[in-house]
Amino acid sequence: MENYTYNSFTLQLEGLKVTEHSMYPVFVFLLVSYLFIMFANVGMVVLVCIERSLHHPMYVLFCNLPINDIIGNSIMVPRLLSDMLVPPSERFINYYECVVQAFTTHMFGTTSHTVLMIMAFDRYVAICNPLRYATIMNNNMVMKLIVSAWGVAVVLVAVLLGLTIRLNRCRMMITNPYCDNASLFKLSCESVFINNVYGLSFTVVLFTASIGSVALTYVRITAVCLTSNNKALNSKALQTCSTHLSVYLIVNLCGMLIILMHRFPQYSDYRKMLSIMFHIVPSCLNPIIYGVQSKEIRKLLSNMFTSRKIESSLVPESRPPAVPVSPLSWSPTVTVSRCSGVPVFHGARETVGSGDPRPSNLQNVPAIATVLLSGSGDVIDLPNFLQSSSTHAHLRN
Repeated sequence: MENYTYNSFTLQLEGLKVTEHSMYPVFVFLLVSYLFIMFANVGMVVLVCIERSLHHPMYVLFCNLPINDIIGNSIMVPRLLSDMLVPPSERFINYYECVVQAFTTHMFGTTSHTVLMIMAFDRYVAICNPLRYATIMNNNMVMKLIVSAWGVAVVLVAVLLGLTIRLNRCRMMITNPYCDNASLFKLSCESVFINNVYGLSFTVVLFTASIGSVALTYVRITAVCLTSNNKALNSKALQTCSTHLSVYLIVNLCGMLIILMHRFPQYSDYRKMLSIMFHIVPSCLNPIIYGVQSKEIRKLLSNMFTSRKIESSLVPESRPPAVPVSPLSWSPTVTVSRCSGVPVFHGARETVGSGDPRPSNLQNVPAIATVLLSGSGDVIDLPNFLQSSSTHAHLRN
């Protein structure tokens, strides 16, 4: 006869089932993935926040995806890693902590869909109503969309877990690597018919609304692109929509695989691994996809790394002897970099030839500049350059 422990506040987690030989590779993989998720997603949010050129509705709405990835993985992955370091018989978790973990887990999946739905609406307005885009997608509309995406997810998940919390518990084993709604209501010996009905309705409504709205949006966008002769518009639509569609397909594929695996109890271990990958894979790929395919973000990151490389090359060091260079007929491009708090002047173009070596509008620029000679980045001391009539550039090897 089975022994029951009623309404115990200490639960036991099954954790991740791995062999002794594969435990350390799996642990390292999860740890590296978690660190990458934190670094990439936090960096993406900070970049959008501090860079004024990215203060557009598309990027503001996108910021909700990294925030969701950070919250969803910060609750689940560290706990999973810590459980791998202790024996299965010692993997205990408090009931309230388990409820919080279940809430964030379902919020992660639900918010991924709702945020992608409002991002699809943004793309629809931008492509199908470009002249009214600024009027429609104003600050108030963007805030309403963000609040709606998170608010709908909170309400749906709160009702889902509220129906589970009301049940009395007679078991204490969570047969899953982490806590979720299904694992919690399986602890009860009471009827869970209402939980099953609402859970099924929750899933059907969410997927139907998500797939239906995104499909309708892309049908309208495709119709506009096919009837438009504007190649620039079609190219921009293809670029932005392919990024959004890639992320959406990844989220849906991961979610549908988990739902499908529930139909095959004999493959429960594979389902549990897929449920972990549902958190890891989209969270790792989202910043990569948007960073690579978004022209604005890619250009901004490239400029940031280039400027850091130039600044590192301008660190004072022992100066080699100046090598005089014969006057040439080409015109180098002078790009002034920040030095000792002096403002940056990029793109100043001057002709340097055999004539006057002191261009009139270069008298008040900073003391250090970079001369791009046929694609190279050589450094000159501008005051010496301006004062010398026989030397046209001091090149640093």
